[in-house]
Amino acid sequence: MRVELDEPKCVASGQCVVEAPDVFDQRDEDGVAVVLDPHPPEELHDEVSEAVAICPAAALRLVRE
Repeated sequence: MRVELDEPKCVASGQCVVEAPDVFDQRDEDGVAVVLDPHPPEELHDEVSEAVAICPAAALRLVRE
């Protein structure tokens, strides 16, 4: 699994950080999401999938590899 962020679409809601804090963070200056681990371990896949699903801007995408 690979996580991709379409940064211009991000509305800085922070939902991804709340759902999967080991994989996502936010920039201090504008709150835009940052992907900390684009290839999260399998034990985090459920959290990451939920974070992608609840992103209000649909700025996150999962690529199954």
